[in-house]
Amino acid sequence: MTQDLTAPHAARSSHAPELRAVARHIGRRRFLTATGAAAALAFAVGVPGAGTAAAAELDTARLTDDPFTLGVASGDPYPDSVLLWTRLAPVPYQADGGLPARRVTVEWEIALDARFRSVVRRGKADAHPEFHHTVHVEVGGLAPGRVYHYRFRAGRFVSPVGRTRTAPAPRSRAAELTFGVVSCQRYDQGYYTAYRHLAQEDLDVVFHLGDYLYEYAVNDVAGARAYPAGTLPSGLFNRETVTLEDYRLRYALYKSDPDLRAAHAAHPFVVTWDDHETENNYADDTPENSVPPEEFLLRRAAAYRAYWENMPLRRPQRPEGPDLKLYRRLHWGRLAQFDVLDTRQYRSNQAYGDGWQYPGPESENPSRTLTGAAQERWLLDGWRRSDAVWNVVPQQVTFSQRLDRPTPPAKVSMDSWDGYPASRERVLAGAQAAGVENLMVLTGDVHVHYGFDIKRDFADPGSKTVGTEIVTTSVTSGGNGSEKPANWDNLTAANPHMRFYSGLRGYTTVTLGRERARADFKTVSHVTTQGAPLTTAASFVTEAGDPGLKPA
Repeated sequence: MTQDLTAPHAARSSHAPELRAVARHIGRRRFLTATGAAAALAFAVGVPGAGTAAAAELDTARLTDDPFTLGVASGDPYPDSVLLWTRLAPVPYQADGGLPARRVTVEWEIALDARFRSVVRRGKADAHPEFHHTVHVEVGGLAPGRVYHYRFRAGRFVSPVGRTRTAPAPRSRAAELTFGVVSCQRYDQGYYTAYRHLAQEDLDVVFHLGDYLYEYAVNDVAGARAYPAGTLPSGLFNRETVTLEDYRLRYALYKSDPDLRAAHAAHPFVVTWDDHETENNYADDTPENSVPPEEFLLRRAAAYRAYWENMPLRRPQRPEGPDLKLYRRLHWGRLAQFDVLDTRQYRSNQAYGDGWQYPGPESENPSRTLTGAAQERWLLDGWRRSDAVWNVVPQQVTFSQRLDRPTPPAKVSMDSWDGYPASRERVLAGAQAAGVENLMVLTGDVHVHYGFDIKRDFADPGSKTVGTEIVTTSVTSGGNGSEKPANWDNLTAANPHMRFYSGLRGYTTVTLGRERARADFKTVSHVTTQGAPLTTAASFVTEAGDPGLKPA
């Protein structure tokens, strides 16, 4: 039986009472590690067991409506394989997607051409109801450095065609790589015009740096999108996401956008999260609001599960209860090493109550960490072994110092690396010790474009420049924005290492060559109505062996 979504939603959905009771009795730290807790959380989010994974199969001949309403995606390109994703949802705004609780066999194929005259791999995969009928297929045996096209089939229905590519061979001297950088796409604050333009770019890969969705309620007219009445089901999204069902439905809403689907179909994505995929500014197991930690971890487990289900992620990223190891490393021949970070799951709680505050003993405590000790060691060890021309770090929050005013005392953001200066110092010292010459940090989160020179000592403007930080603006979050936000004068005067600042929406493209890198900051004039043209607001280059942004 499917849920009737025409009636107003009653009280907000909640975790099952028995699961709350289990969580309370396990306790905070034990809840994260104990076998019993893991089993409880696994049950909470419906991980298939030996029995349920072998549930009855749905005869695909019974499918009467197109199940590929949420499109296709690919991700994490390796030299010999790619990850392909889709989700079956004939009725996406319904809790069960319009399918019964049965597994569905999905056929897939990957070819050298968009018409599938030269198919190189094909196979079948199960779409389990426990995984919300999502499909993650790791296709191996592919040639390095090659463009491929892929599609899925369920019964008589065929998905849209996606385009992906493999990375170059591991030791190859790849000459060039062009990638996109996006973040922060709050659905109810504007249209995804930036994605429409991104889909038309000639890119090798796209990095999504977090805030793929937002947990806040979306009203029936989708906020700033101002849909005609009846476009969205009444009351369905008009509540904050807390449970697994809430998060799953919110992904269905976001992925129903045609411009986002087009971008996923056009390019492989490498994704990492920030905070809003779970809850604003959470830190490890500390929630934003005063709820019991065991309650928040149930929410985190649901959010992480829904994230994995809906993103083109490989099997090592499959969550276990409230934990998901998202940090990972990708290579583009010997041209680039990408160390994708997670700065939410392992961080110390924000100092001084979060927000913009004056730095002090609490924020400067050397024991504080933004990455956690294990991820920090992994990053530094990876740099010591790297032989890439460019060492690129896709991550979430602003790495370079941002003082809010040019005269002391100045405040800094406690949610960014400024709130964790000891953690930043360990990373910079590790890069120096490893001999990293061409460090590039990619950042999202703040809904503006920034270009920074990374200084070895931000307190000394004459300090050596040791890298470049490219901060991409939001796709929609914050509404239309402005070219010069209200704090533009203060921030540019207070931070001489800031080379660029714009508050319009858009994305960034970066081209890495063996001699130099080029960053193009791209913007759209508005997002609250459709059709805005794309403008390149500024372009910069940084030379290999000579870090620092220079106008192109």
